Amino acid sequence: MAARVILKTSAVRRTLLALSLPSRTPGPPAAAVGLRCLHHAAPGEKKTVVLESAEEYKFVERLIPSTRVPSPPKHAGPTPSGWTPPSDSPPTLSYMIRRSRMHNIPVYTEMTNGNRRTTLVRKVEGDIWALEKDVKQYLMEVTGKELPTRVNEVTMTLRVKGHFEDELKEWLVRKGF
Repeated sequence: MAARVILKTSAVRRTLLALSLPSRTPGPPAAAVGLRCLHHAAPGEKKTVVLESAEEYKFVERLIPSTRVPSPPKHAGPTPSGWTPPSDSPPTLSYMIRRSRMHNIPVYTEMTNGNRRTTLVRKVEGDIWALEKDVKQYLMEVTGKELPTRVNEVTMTLRVKGHFEDELKEWLVRKGF
């Protein structure tokens, strides 16, 4: 049974190949196997016609997902969900932190080795060392001790030892990012 299926599919494949490639033998190759393509149809047969309706396409467009996230609506302060819009003008600092694709502040907490937590600040542009200095100074005021940080200039990220996601997000919002 399986050999028969393989033979049939290879025969169909050969037939379709013969239909699509120009033949070296005279006459249409489709006539040799008993198949008839649309362009080889008999003159009396009705051909299939495809109509394009721009009027009905608006219903299809509703089903296609959006390729980009729309810009957020204007808010005076934080929304009920806790999201805060960026300020109208960026702060005049030597570094800039861009919002994520969903308009959130790119500060994340990572957990490694079971319970080691680090806070990651992404999407940094400009002088990342000035950002590290400001973050260390702010966290010194909050915790009372100097926390170890790691700067990655290639990926433009700043990693702080400890769980300070909420504190850094609030601090960045107050700065105007």
